[in-house]
Amino acid sequence: MKQNIKVAVIGGTGKSGKYLVRELIRQGFHIKLLLRNPDNFSIKSSLIETVAGNAADYDSVYSLLTDCQAVISTLGLGIPASEPILFCKSSSNVIQAMISLGLSRYIVTTGLNVDTSSDKKSPKVIFATDWMKKNYPVSTENKQAEYELLKASAIDWTLVRLPLIEQTDERFDTNVSLEDCLGDKISATDLADFLIEQLYDKTFIGKSLFLSNV
Repeated sequence: MKQNIKVAVIGGTGKSGKYLVRELIRQGFHIKLLLRNPDNFSIKSSLIETVAGNAADYDSVYSLLTDCQAVISTLGLGIPASEPILFCKSSSNVIQAMISLGLSRYIVTTGLNVDTSSDKKSPKVIFATDWMKKNYPVSTENKQAEYELLKASAIDWTLVRLPLIEQTDERFDTNVSLEDCLGDKISATDLADFLIEQLYDKTFIGKSLFLSNV
């Protein structure tokens, strides 16, 4: 079944994205990567196809999604930092292209600072959310707008809210909650596994969840 799915990946060179790409390849998925500088991409595999461009450009996103059956975005600000309004632009382009191409499955990662009506955040998570709103107001507001954009769409989306991403091959117990983030970290490997599981699991379609190690 996996061999019949080609996955479009946005943010595949980031601190969590590179673990996602590696795990997708290990599991035998064909993938298309959107890369600003394809010549600098070092992973070689017959399962990888690259598209030059950026997520803020609709034509780049449309080209990326063509011939794919699902989209996963682990987009971050990156180094050097991208514009802080990139998240909403990216998802807007993805949703538009998905509708045009007849795709439905979109899985996105974001920060724990995004709020939903079902949240019951602990004081610690509320403090972290307020800290992000104070120190990174533009990107925090943009990520909130991205959630609202997803919620208003007709596609099968899942938004995964994350604490600190730990770049490690180690795997730990994980907790999934629609109300609160129970851990301070998430292993990039555990995150990759979870994102790939969502390609087939319908449990969290149309939901924004917290994922953490506990």
